[in-house]
Amino acid sequence: MATPLGWSKAGSGSVCLAFDQLRDVIESQEELIHQLRNVMVLQDENFVSKEEFQAVEKKLMEEKAAHAKTKVLLAKEEEKLQFALGEVEVLSKQLEKEKLAFEKALSSVKSKVLQESSKKDQLITKCNEIESHIIKQEDILNGKENEIKELQQVISQQKQIFRNHMSDFRIQKQQESYMAQVLDQKHKKTSGMRQARSHQHPREK
Repeated sequence: MATPLGWSKAGSGSVCLAFDQLRDVIESQEELIHQLRNVMVLQDENFVSKEEFQAVEKKLMEEKAAHAKTKVLLAKEEEKLQFALGEVEVLSKQLEKEKLAFEKALSSVKSKVLQESSKKDQLITKCNEIESHIIKQEDILNGKENEIKELQQVISQQKQIFRNHMSDFRIQKQQESYMAQVLDQKHKKTSGMRQARSHQHPREK
């Protein structure tokens, strides 16, 4: 992610490194100035020559100038460092905010997934129960169908037996009717013969 004004995390690291290097330079310069002052004090005490004193003084002034220049650079680097640290802090807060939002969204998604998974498991269980119930009902229906088929077969057999009985009964009735007719005819014939004989006997007297 790019940072404003062309600064990056790598740039911030280089600023910190430059800042540390400048501090080392300043410390070295301050140490050298301190040593030069001590030399000047010793020279004053030992009555050094004017040329030596001027040379040391010139060197001291140059070091002071370099020291002042280094302080200016250090101040600029400190300003850059503070700006970079401010940007890092802003970006860190923004990143933390985005991280929390992402974690919240992820937690919500996980919760929904768990709920959907639970609903799915409940539906699967319900479907299995319904399927098991349907299988049991089908078994019962198949059993009933077999019973019905057996009953239909028994009824068919009973009907056939009844038909056979009815046929035998009709034949018997027909036979009985025939026998009755034959007997009736015989009876009538016999009666006729008797009547004829009874008419003949009076004539003979």
